[in-house]
Order: sequence, then C-alpha cells, then structure tokens
Amino acid sequence: MTTPRLPQRRRLLAAGAALCLAATVPTGALADTPAFPSKPITLILPFPAGGPTDAQMRALAIAAGKELGQSVVVMNQPGAGGTLGPATMSRTAAPDGHTIAIAANTLYRLPLLQKVNYDPLKDFTYIINLTGYTMGIAVRADAPWKTLDDLIKDARSRPGQISYGSTGVGSSGHIAMERLARATGTSFNYIPYKGGAEEAAALLGGHIDFISNAGWGAQVDAGKERLLAVYSDKRLKRRPDVPTLKELGHDLVITSPIGVVGPANMPPAVVARLHDALRKAMQDPTYQRLVEQWDQEHQYMSSEQYRGYAAEQMPKEKAFLDQLGLKLQ
Repeated sequence: MTTPRLPQRRRLLAAGAALCLAATVPTGALADTPAFPSKPITLILPFPAGGPTDAQMRALAIAAGKELGQSVVVMNQPGAGGTLGPATMSRTAAPDGHTIAIAANTLYRLPLLQKVNYDPLKDFTYIINLTGYTMGIAVRADAPWKTLDDLIKDARSRPGQISYGSTGVGSSGHIAMERLARATGTSFNYIPYKGGAEEAAALLGGHIDFISNAGWGAQVDAGKERLLAVYSDKRLKRRPDVPTLKELGHDLVITSPIGVVGPANMPPAVVARLHDALRKAMQDPTYQRLVEQWDQEHQYMSSEQYRGYAAEQMPKEKAFLDQLGLKLQ
C-alpha cells in the first residue's frame, strides 16, 4: 500500500481536525448565527394612521429597509395609550428581530396606574431611541383664550367644565395637564383618544376645548389652532413667540422620548444590526424634515442608554403619580 503524498496527508489531517472541532461545538451555537434579516421586518406603530408619528416612521422604515436589505413594513396597532402594540409584540413575536415596535413613555408609566400583562423592564429589548414628542397646549384659532393664563382663569371659575384631549389615560399629555391643574388649583374634564389625528378632529369639530399633547404642528401652521404654551425646556426654533410653561411661572418640563423595542432575549448581534441601520436611517432627509416639521428634536440613545433611561424613568414617574394622588387601579 502506498503512503499518501505529504500535501494530501496534511489536507486529510486538517479536515479531520475540523470535524472533531465541529463535534465539540453545541449545535445551538451554530444555529444561533443565521443571516439577519432573512425576511421583511414588521414595525408596529401603536398609534392610528394619519398622525405625525405615522408619517415619520414610514419615512424611517423606508430608509432603514435600504440599510437592512429587506423591507420594513409599518403596521398600525393603536390602543391602551400606545401600549397595546408593543405589549402584544412582547407576548407573541419571536425574539429574532423580524418584529419590533415603537415605544413611548406610556409603556413604563401605565403599569404604575393599572394592571397590565407585561413588565417594561423584563419583556422588552431596548434597541434605540429616536426622537421625542414636543408637548404643548393648543386651542382652536377662534377660541376665547389668547394666553394660558386666560385658560387657567376660566377653568378656576367653572371647574371641570373645560375639556381637553390627549392620547390615552396615563399618556404624557394627560399627566402633564393633571400636574398643571393641581399646581394651579384648577380642574379639567379629560377625554382620552387613540392618537393625534383623532384629537385634532375632535378639537376642530368642537368636541373638546383644547389638547395637551404633541401633533399640533400642521394645524398651527395652517392657522386652525393656536398654541398657548409648550412643555419644553426652551422656546421652539420654529415658534419663538410661544412661551414655555417654565417661563410662565409653572415649574413643569415634560419630555416624551420615542424609541424602538423588540421582544425580550433578542440576540445581541441582531440588536446591533437593527440599531446601526436605524441610526443611519435617522440621517434620511425625508425623516429629518418630518421630525422638524412637527417641532420635535432628535434624541438619540444607544441600546444601553435607552434601557437605562427606562429603568430610571419608572421611579420618576411613580413620584409624579404619587404627587397627583393617582394610584394603581
């Protein structure tokens, strides 16, 4: 019998070593590294179509799809103050990155107000924070109140008779107005809605007197609504004539970040891939134009920063709710 030539023997030995190494690696480790994404990604938007977030996220989805090599499909799933969509995702979607959702501050405020079927810190993977809603108090252009002080004085004279809308119980706009009402000794009649488009229709139709929320930009630009004040720390670049609540003597600054979350236990490599694609998509001119059109600011947070923000925010929200006397129902 002839002996294999040396190069051939080396090739055989190398192949045998590779087979031995493969036998020692758990099969799950090899299976855990599939190509991502392998199919279109669903981005759940927990607000109705037609609002400011809808337009922004559709622009972002198109840009992110180009980065990922797969389409990103926006699916509207409103309800429960913007928590129904991400909560449902956390229970039903595989943690493979192909189903993700937009999250707002209500996601970790609502569990402090009522029983929910999710844990904001255990049931989600925090991927990236994108921007933040700019909250404000807006009335119809023909409303009798020219300033916030006019509105508050009127509310004091007939408590509970002036109505306002915001996106769901426990939303940032709701809590902000309740804090303002408590601080000024007034009370208002709160009516929750599913999203900004519904609130605008209700306000312009005369069903409510004002809104405490974001999403008033287009109506203010069109001269249909008047912005009395904003909850931001500084006056807005596009609206330098509108005062902040802080300027008006109310120590109240409200921010409401908007980010992207996925189900718990997503692979770190998938999280990083989504984060990087969305981070690049944030530079898309159409997306940036829509963010600025609605008077929002870019509020980027990395995955780690975003999760840290959520953890820190829960005790802060609890303190605000305790001040208002709002307890778990």
